[in-house]
Amino acid sequence: MCPFQYGIDFGCIGGLQAMIGFLKVFGHENPNVPLGWNISPRRQQLISSLMILGAFISSSAAGPIATFLSRRATIWCACALCCVANVIMMATTTIGGLYAGRFIIGLANGLFMTFAQLYIQETIPARYRGLMISSFQVWTSIGHMIGIIIDNFTSKIMGRDSYLIPLGVIYILPVLLSIGLLFIPESPRWLLQHGETEKAYRALRWLRPFPEAEVESEVREIQNALSHEDEIHKNTAIVDMFTDPVDRRRTILAVCALTLQGASGAMYVISYGTYFFEMAHIGKAFENSCILTGIGVVAILINSAVVTHFGRRRAFLVCGMTLCGIAQLIMAIIYTVHPGTKSTGRAVVGMSIIYMVGYNGMVATYAWISGGELPSQRLRSYTFGLATAMGFLTAWLATFTAPYFINPESLNWGPRYGYIWTPSCLIGAVWVYFYLPEVKGRTLEEIDEMFEARLPAKKFRKYVCVGRSMGADISGKASNESDAAPVEHTA
Repeated sequence: MCPFQYGIDFGCIGGLQAMIGFLKVFGHENPNVPLGWNISPRRQQLISSLMILGAFISSSAAGPIATFLSRRATIWCACALCCVANVIMMATTTIGGLYAGRFIIGLANGLFMTFAQLYIQETIPARYRGLMISSFQVWTSIGHMIGIIIDNFTSKIMGRDSYLIPLGVIYILPVLLSIGLLFIPESPRWLLQHGETEKAYRALRWLRPFPEAEVESEVREIQNALSHEDEIHKNTAIVDMFTDPVDRRRTILAVCALTLQGASGAMYVISYGTYFFEMAHIGKAFENSCILTGIGVVAILINSAVVTHFGRRRAFLVCGMTLCGIAQLIMAIIYTVHPGTKSTGRAVVGMSIIYMVGYNGMVATYAWISGGELPSQRLRSYTFGLATAMGFLTAWLATFTAPYFINPESLNWGPRYGYIWTPSCLIGAVWVYFYLPEVKGRTLEEIDEMFEARLPAKKFRKYVCVGRSMGADISGKASNESDAAPVEHTA
C-alpha cells in the first residue's frame, strides 16, 4: 500500500497540470496553446519537484530515524504527514500553500518508499525477495494508473472540483494503511539489532509458517551475521559507508543502482506525461496517458511472473536501459523530421509504449531490488536511505528541468527532449554490465560474505558461499577458490 500511495500521488498530480479547472486557479490564460490555459515553467517545476525534494530529505534521514523508530512506527508517521499535506492542498487557492502541501507530502512519500522497502528486504525469504520487490513496483504502477484514470474523468469538470476530487482520493490509502499496520509484526532484523530477541522470535514465527527449528535457525543466522559485523567493526559509524573499503563499494553500488531510474528519463514521462501529450498535439492526452500506464502495468505484471525464476538483475537492467534509450532516440528523431503530424503523434505514442515496457518491465523493478540487496546489514538503514535519497535527487533534477524543455512558453522541445536521455540510458547500461554484481537468490548474509571476500562483480553469480565463520578465514583467497569451483548458486 505504501508504493500504491506514492503512485497515485504521481498519477493525480501529473494530470492536474493539464486540467482547465486547475489552471484557472494556479495557471494563466494563454490563447496560443491547445487548452487556452497554461502554467508557467517555474510553477510547473516547483509543483512536481518540491514533492521529490521532500522525499529526498526524508529518505536521507532514514538512518537516524531508524535508530529511534521502527519500520512500522515510521510508516505511521508518514500516513499522518500525508493527511496533513492533503488538507493544505485541498484548502488553499494560493500557489504558496500548494507548494507547502507538495513538500510535506514529499516527506511522507520518502518515508513510505524507503521504510516499506526496508521492511520487505528484511522480512522476505531470499527466494521470494525479487518477487516481492517486483510487486512493490506493481503497486506503484497500479496507483499511478488509477490516479490518471481519476484525472481522466474529472478533467471535464471546469471548476475546482476537477482537481479536488483526485486529491480527496489520496486520503483513503493512509487511513487503510494505518489500520493494516496494526495486524503485521515488526521487522525481526530491526528487533534483533535493538536487543528485542523474544519479540524477534514472535515476529519471525508470524512471518514464517515453518517448523520451530527452522525459525530458530534463521534467528541464529541473523544474530551470527550481526555479531560478526560487530566484531569486524566495533565502532560502527555513518562514515564507514565512505571510509571502509567494503562498505564504500556497497554504498556506491546501491546509490548507482537506484539512480538508474532517474538516468532512464522516466521522471519526465511520469510527472509530465499528460501535459507532454497535450502540448505536443499528440492525440487525446488523458486517454494516451491511461493507455501508456496500463501497458506499463501489464509489463510489470509479466515481470513479476518471471522474476523468481529468471530474474537476473544485470541482464534485465542492461536490456531495459538500452531499450529505453533507443525508444527515446527514435521519438526525438521522428518529431524532429515531422513535428505536429498525426502520423508522428501515433509513432510517439507507440514508442512511448515500448519505453514503458522497458522501464516498468525491466529498469524500475531491478533498480529497486539491486539497491536494496547490496547494503551491509549494520548500515542498511543508512546506506539504503542514502541510495534512495540519491535516486530522488536524480528524479528531482529531471522533474525540475523538464518544463524548460517541454513547455511551449520555454524551449518547446517536446519529444526532442529524448536526445538528452538517450546517452544517459546507454551509459547506465554500460555501468551495469561492468560493475553490478548478480545476487539473485542469495540471502542477505551470503551477500555480506561475498562482499567481504572482495569478489569482482563477474564472479558473484557462481561463487559458492561457505558460511560466515569460515568466510572470515578464507576471504583473502576466495577469489582464487571461486575460479577452481565455478558452481552456480541456486535458490
